[in-house]
Amino acid sequence: MALLPPQFKKLGDSKLLKQIETDLEVVETRIQTATTQTNSVVDSMSNHLAKAGGKRLRPLLVLLTSHLGSGTNSDVSDAAVVMEVTHLATLYHDDVMDEASTRRGVDAAHVVWGNNIAILTGDLLFARAANIVSHLGTEALQLQAQVFEQLVLGQLHETIGPGDSDPLQHYFDVVRDKTGSLISLSARLGALLAGADDAYQEPLRLYGERVGIAFQLADDLIDIRASKKDSGKVAGTDILAGVPTLPALLLTAYEDDDSKTLASDIAKASEANIASVLERLRNHPVIAQAEEVTDSWADMAVDALEPLPSGSVKSALEAFARAVVDRKG
Repeated sequence: MALLPPQFKKLGDSKLLKQIETDLEVVETRIQTATTQTNSVVDSMSNHLAKAGGKRLRPLLVLLTSHLGSGTNSDVSDAAVVMEVTHLATLYHDDVMDEASTRRGVDAAHVVWGNNIAILTGDLLFARAANIVSHLGTEALQLQAQVFEQLVLGQLHETIGPGDSDPLQHYFDVVRDKTGSLISLSARLGALLAGADDAYQEPLRLYGERVGIAFQLADDLIDIRASKKDSGKVAGTDILAGVPTLPALLLTAYEDDDSKTLASDIAKASEANIASVLERLRNHPVIAQAEEVTDSWADMAVDALEPLPSGSVKSALEAFARAVVDRKG
């Protein structure tokens, strides 16, 4: 049974929320089916992260925006599955590249089966998502293909690095492509496949991109201050992997000696000093600054919804944007 995390239980009126929870249960069953293979060995790999759980935010958003039109139907449910399976595929690849040891409270796939198997399993899930979306019409298929390209470009640009461009803007651009693009597509597909007004597509695109950026920036903060129980991650994982995060990027603008020393220690963090680095970072003013930036992206997401009609769906989308930054995991 797919249950909404506590912070997402205030997304709308009780009737809308009950319908979405019911629909999520159906989608969850279909996600498990979509990640299951007939070969038992492959099945254990492809279903590894799906069985581990997750917030299912992308399917939730698909279902929610479908109520801007006629509501959930079979195509909407399939789109919700496609969004989660695509997301799962990216996690297999991301964990290899970031050398992450855990994901959703379980060993990362590459830890269990090795890099090659993890990459191939991610590819397999991308193929499964493409198979499903191919039945949803030309527009849905084109949008999915465009986002797939955007996802890969985001990862590529992250790997290459900012070069001569502004590191912070480069980071926002990468997050938009790697995280915002799929959340944006989730918002658009629900409305599209439920026959909602085409005029809603651009506001939902902008909304989803900005929510996605806010979501990742919140993750940056979670990596610094959350417990493994809350987030399913070991604190400081991103720092140890050398992955750029908002607080570390903002810290480079501080000119005092303590901040410079902290920035240097973050750059060369190891298992030996990560506890000290995290403690100093948690107590640094840059965390409050990062929180403000994160909240500002949620605010901009809400602003993008202005053209949508007032009502329970718009209110729920506003609550969704706030909820992604108000979480521990």
